[in-house]
Amino acid sequence: MIVTDFKKAQGHWLLAKMGKKVLRPGGKELTAKLIDGLQIAGTDDIVEFAPGLGFTASLALGNNPRSYVGVDADNDAIEALQEKIKGDHIRFIQGTAAHTDLPDDGKDKVYGEAMLTMQADHRKAEIIREAHRILKKGGLYAIHELGLTPDSLGEAVKAEIQKKLAQTIQVNARPLTEVEWKILLEKEGFEVMNVFTNSMSLLETKRVIDDEGFWRSLRIAFNILIYPAARKRILAMRSVFRRYSGHMTGIVIIARKI
Repeated sequence: MIVTDFKKAQGHWLLAKMGKKVLRPGGKELTAKLIDGLQIAGTDDIVEFAPGLGFTASLALGNNPRSYVGVDADNDAIEALQEKIKGDHIRFIQGTAAHTDLPDDGKDKVYGEAMLTMQADHRKAEIIREAHRILKKGGLYAIHELGLTPDSLGEAVKAEIQKKLAQTIQVNARPLTEVEWKILLEKEGFEVMNVFTNSMSLLETKRVIDDEGFWRSLRIAFNILIYPAARKRILAMRSVFRRYSGHMTGIVIIARKI
């Protein structure tokens, strides 16, 4: 493990360094619902925005799509994925989710996880617009993000949650309520088909074991024990997640290009 400044590292990077593979708000369970909801078939050309460690890519490729393209801004991540996941029909390209340089109207399914939450609202719209551009008419777009609940949650509480998240995970996370996520998608030409939610229990013991398995969970716990700076950050993150557990949720939305 390469030791760096755990005090300043972004939360998802820190957890990955501790050995965590599943870094999505709703856990492996919600990711599985995203893949099931896309109904990937052998005739589908699919795109994943920001594949990260490749966990969801492996699930999607298990459905044997005709082609897969992973788009990531991090060249190191691309090189790691190219070594890990190989196939004649598989490509990883460097680019941003808002500007993929892929052709118009050419893909059947597009998805991304835990990325829109980290963007300002106008940046969220740009990424959703790009998904719409590269999808065929009737194609499906799926997101797995951090949600806020209930839909009537006051602006003051939203601002408080955003501030505390930014302080602990070192990213300006801007989660939305279910209604707000739907409106964002609908404004960019999508029709919402399905919504799934799960508790935001990313750092709770049961969720970690469910997501990572018993032995990997032990390895993660050991790594956290031997790196005090990382442990302090992760405990602070868990404290914020617990404090606002009644207002945060993992959310998956499946939408169709109109």
